[in-house]
Amino acid sequence: MERRRQGLGRKKNLKVGLSKELYEIVVSIIESRVREIIASREGFEDLKNAVKELAEAQRKTEEKIAELVEAQRRTEERVTRLEERATKLEEKMAELIEAQKRTDQRIAELAEAQRITDQKIAELVEAQKRTDQRMAELAEAQRKADEKIAELAEAQRRTEIEIQRLTEGLNRTRQELGGLSRSFSYAFENEAFRVLPRFLKDRYGVEMKSRFIREEIGGREVNFFGKAEKDGKEFFIVGEAKLRLDVKDGGEDIFGELEEKVEAVRKEYGDVEVMKILVTHYATKKFLSIAEGKGIIVIQSFEW
Repeated sequence: MERRRQGLGRKKNLKVGLSKELYEIVVSIIESRVREIIASREGFEDLKNAVKELAEAQRKTEEKIAELVEAQRRTEERVTRLEERATKLEEKMAELIEAQKRTDQRIAELAEAQRITDQKIAELVEAQKRTDQRMAELAEAQRKADEKIAELAEAQRRTEIEIQRLTEGLNRTRQELGGLSRSFSYAFENEAFRVLPRFLKDRYGVEMKSRFIREEIGGREVNFFGKAEKDGKEFFIVGEAKLRLDVKDGGEDIFGELEEKVEAVRKEYGDVEVMKILVTHYATKKFLSIAEGKGIIVIQSFEW
């Protein structure tokens, strides 16, 4: 019985290193064997042998259990490492899932951008079609314009030829009119040479001391130039002849020309007294008013 208690005590000690299933199996085997021994005292020797065998088996079992414990420790370490790796993998998976979400979002954004780009390209293609059509229309318009320009150029060439012909005719007409105008002006001046002495005497009390002449003085042509006297005072008469006197037709220029001729006479004859006259067929009222303010006598042909 003592040995049984020791055996059972040893069993309790084995329980520490055995798993529950293995422990129950060992206890069941021992109890079964003990019952057989108790049932047959004749088998005491067998029991002793069995105990020895059991002790040897127990030793091997303990060694096996020690190996299993070591294997269990290594397994637990490996499991721990695997758990750590699993945790890291889970973290990595979480990061990958988050990255995938961002990638999916980015892909969605890119897809939307691509859709907008495709739409814009379609609009540009349509705009290009309209541009091509417009360019074709412009090319046709340009072709017609070129044809019209060619026609206009030909018409211009013909016009220039006609203008040249008309210009030549106009120049001849101007030359003829100029000659006629000069002839008429000279005729008018010659008539004025004849009647002015009497008219000046009757109208202004001016007595001619010399006959009127057409003279070049200081490089300028003076239409009427002569020496006269009034109230015992001698002076020169300087005059211009114009068919018509009107401010609108360059009347201000006529005043300037007359003053320049007066200055030419004074340079030639010294600081002499000068009577300024303008002889014409007709002078406007405005021109007569301006001339009067400048001290110029205007003589119209109907007056003599």
